[in-house]
Amino acid sequence: MHLEPGLPAALRVRVSLRVTVEAVAAPALLAVAREVVGEDHWNEFVQRRWHDLARTLEGVRCRINILQTSRGIGFAIRLLASFQATVEKLNLHPDLKRHVAQTNGLIIMSGATGSGKSSTLAALLQEINISEARHIVTIESPIEYVFRPKLSYIRQREVGRDTPSFEQGLLDALREDPDVLMVGEMREPETMRLTLNASETGHLVLTTTHSSNCVEALQRIVSAFPAESQPAVRAQLADCMVAVIAQRLRYRPELKIRVPECEILVSTHAVKNFIRTGDFFKVISAIETGAEHGMWTFQRYQTWIENKKNWHIPSDSESAEAEPAEVIAAPRLPAAAPRQASEAPKPAPRPVGEGASSGRIEIEPEEGGLGELLKKLE
Repeated sequence: MHLEPGLPAALRVRVSLRVTVEAVAAPALLAVAREVVGEDHWNEFVQRRWHDLARTLEGVRCRINILQTSRGIGFAIRLLASFQATVEKLNLHPDLKRHVAQTNGLIIMSGATGSGKSSTLAALLQEINISEARHIVTIESPIEYVFRPKLSYIRQREVGRDTPSFEQGLLDALREDPDVLMVGEMREPETMRLTLNASETGHLVLTTTHSSNCVEALQRIVSAFPAESQPAVRAQLADCMVAVIAQRLRYRPELKIRVPECEILVSTHAVKNFIRTGDFFKVISAIETGAEHGMWTFQRYQTWIENKKNWHIPSDSESAEAEPAEVIAAPRLPAAAPRQASEAPKPAPRPVGEGASSGRIEIEPEEGGLGELLKKLE
C-alpha cells in the first residue's frame, strides 16, 4: 500500500497497481508517522528523512517505509505472510532443504527488491527450527518474520534497536555461541568481510544481496572490495560458499498466487576454481551442466514448476501460526478535506502511457473508496 498526502491510496494487488478515489490528508499521515516511528526515533527520522521498520498492525505483520516527499510524509507498506513459512508452504523445490543441513559455510540469497528473498530465507531458517536443535542468531533491519522457537533456540536482533549496526551485531554474534547466523543484507564491504569470516569459523551463515542471478551476486561481493584485495576475497568466497540462490516471482493467474522461480548454484570443485581465478563467465555454463549436483537454471526450474501438481495455497486459518510482536492498533486515516465548489476537480488517474502495450502497469481508479476496495479483494 502506498500513501501520499493529497493523493488517493494506491494498492499493488497481484502485480498490478490500483488506486482509490479517496485522498489522504497530510496532517493525518504526519500524525500516524509520529505514532509509528515513536518519539525516541522521531529526531532521527527528521534528520534522515526516512525510516524503515516492521510492525504487527491489527494482526498482520507489515514492513513499513516512511519517507519525506515533496508533498509531505508518505508511506510504503508491504504486507508479510501471516504464517510460519516453510519450503513446502512457499512452493519451493525440496532440494533447498539440503543446503541448510550443512553445519558451516555461506548461503547467499539474491534477487531484486520484492522478489521474496526474506520469505525464502525465513523458510530455510524454519526448516532448521523444525528439524534440528541449533542456536540461531539473526541480525536484521528490520525484523520481518518473527520466529517461534521449536527445536532450535532463536535470537533475533534488529539493527538500530538491539544492535547499532550489522558490523557490531556480527562481532557480538561470534561471542554468543551460535550455530547458524542470518545476516539480513550485505551492503557494505565491512559487513561482507565479517560475514565471510563468520562462515569460515564453523558457522552456517545465510545472507541476502540485490542481484538478478547467481553470477551477479558473486561479482557484486567481490567488486565491493579494492582491486588489491579481490584475489583474497575470491579465495575466501570459494572456500566458504555452500550455495547461491537467485529468485524472482511470477504470478500464476490460475492459482491466484505468486510463485518463486529460482536459479541455484552449488559449490563444486569446478565452481570453486572458477571463483578463485575470477572466471565468473564459466560459472554460467557450470550451472547449465550441473543438474546432477543439484544446480538449477531458471529455465529448468520453470519446467519443474509447470509439472508441479501439489500447490500450497495460503488460507486464513494459517494466520494463527504467526507470532505477534509489537502489536499496535492501526490508526484510521481521515480523508483529505473536501474541495470547494469553485475548485476544478482533478482528473482521475489514467493508465500509465496512454496506448501502451498490455505489459505495462495499468492504474485505474476504483469506486467506493479504500474500505470497499479491500472488501472486494478479500
